[in-house]
Formats: sequence, C-alpha cells, structure tokens
Amino acid sequence: MATDYDAPRKTDDDSSESIEAFKERVPDKAASSVDVDDADNPGSFELAGQDLSDIDLDVVVLPPQADEFTCMSCFLVKHRSQLDHEEKLGPVCRECAA
Repeated sequence: MATDYDAPRKTDDDSSESIEAFKERVPDKAASSVDVDDADNPGSFELAGQDLSDIDLDVVVLPPQADEFTCMSCFLVKHRSQLDHEEKLGPVCRECAA
C-alpha cells in the first residue's frame, strides 16, 4: 500500500485538544531546576571577554628530531614509525595514506 508522506497528518485527537490542554502538559519554566555545576570548568575560570594581552607564555619550540618527519598531507610532525611511504612531494603518514 502506497503512503503519501506529503499529506497532512491530522487525526481526530489533534483537532479536539485545545491550547489550554497543551499549556497544562508543558512544565513551568520557573519550577525547573538547572544544575549550575560546570564539569568542564572545575576551577571556574572566566575567560570570555578578559584581557589576556599582558600574559606571557613561554613555549619552547623544538625542530623535528632525527626520528621524526613532517607529513606532507596533514602537515603534522610524526614519529618515523608512522611513516607509510615517500612521495614526490615528501613523506606521508599512515593515517593520511589510509
């Protein structure tokens, strides 16, 4: 049997309910409790909108080591054990070759 999915889905139950019946089913927003505990931010750091220009970060950048290569597909520095093959443009890692 063919079903017309574009046809409106009105039933007798839908037409008999009033807007008041729908309002009774919806819970009151003021009665709902919201969990304020933020598990993603346990220290309660407020970073949005703060001026962080006076903070200096000391980062040591090392050049690629002898047992590392830079994948020419994803441009990540990876260990030689992740080398899949060498192309004309350079080495490619196993993840990019898959």
